[in-house]
Amino acid sequence: MKQQSSILKDLKEVRIHGTKSFPCAIYRTHSVGKGVFVKHHWHDEVEILYFSGGAFRLEINMESFPIQSECFYFVNPGELHSIVTETSERYWEDAVVFSPNIMGFDSGDEVQIRLIKPIQNGKLLFPRCITPQHPAFSVLRNAFVDIMRAFGQRTEEGQEAAHAHLADSILVTDDLTSQLYVKSSLMYILATLSAHGLFTATERNFDRRVESIKTALTFIKDNYQNKIYISDLAGQVNLNEQYFCRLFRKAIGCSPIEYINEYRIKQAKRLLEETELQVTEVCLECGFNNIGNFLQEFRKHTGTTPLQYRKHMELF
Repeated sequence: MKQQSSILKDLKEVRIHGTKSFPCAIYRTHSVGKGVFVKHHWHDEVEILYFSGGAFRLEINMESFPIQSECFYFVNPGELHSIVTETSERYWEDAVVFSPNIMGFDSGDEVQIRLIKPIQNGKLLFPRCITPQHPAFSVLRNAFVDIMRAFGQRTEEGQEAAHAHLADSILVTDDLTSQLYVKSSLMYILATLSAHGLFTATERNFDRRVESIKTALTFIKDNYQNKIYISDLAGQVNLNEQYFCRLFRKAIGCSPIEYINEYRIKQAKRLLEETELQVTEVCLECGFNNIGNFLQEFRKHTGTTPLQYRKHMELF
């Protein structure tokens, strides 16, 4: 039971992108059908997204960006974002997620003062989108591929970091040489963006809507094991319940209750995979007070029962 309690505690930890000593990671994913591709989330790291083609819909801070061809998108720290696929055709999306802190120098040179520090402090923002028509695109693409190769060398020696060779994966590295290649390529990306004047100074336009949604999502994450009322969520952001529900649906694409149930089922799946808790215990640990409701929601989201799900996962 000690092991099970430890796992439950670990579920509340914030994901580290990369490792503690080198906070940088590669996320390689392909679409398998229409629907939500990457759920709404945010983080303190910079994210560089590469799309091999369309059709996706990227949402950043409640603004929608249709993806219909090859392009780069940049997500700045703290920005709420998600990705939806618009077609059943197979397309790739790759992401480099890194902490700006890995780019710092101890020396107080002009690069550190005028570029690195402002990025770290959130005073400079990355551009939103770079398409193949932009003169910087080919340079960025080459540097991005070099980063992919630096990570790929640690997992599949001798293979190119091309879409055809690597399945969906998360890649990290603790290899010194690989980290040097990654850092040098990231610096090359920064230099290219700077050379083309693509960084912009932060405009302190506080979007209360986005912050309200982030507050609500955080509250759900921290309290999903307990009963959550709409009034609890609306009260967290000082909005009336009706307006909050409209705002939440507009930002996330579903009602607060639907999101809560989906989040709870996600946690239930992890408990079924990682612990030996009974189904009734999983039900209670994930905030469901009624076993019938839990089973109904579980089948709705997975197409199977908790016991069948656990048995299936044990085969892999």
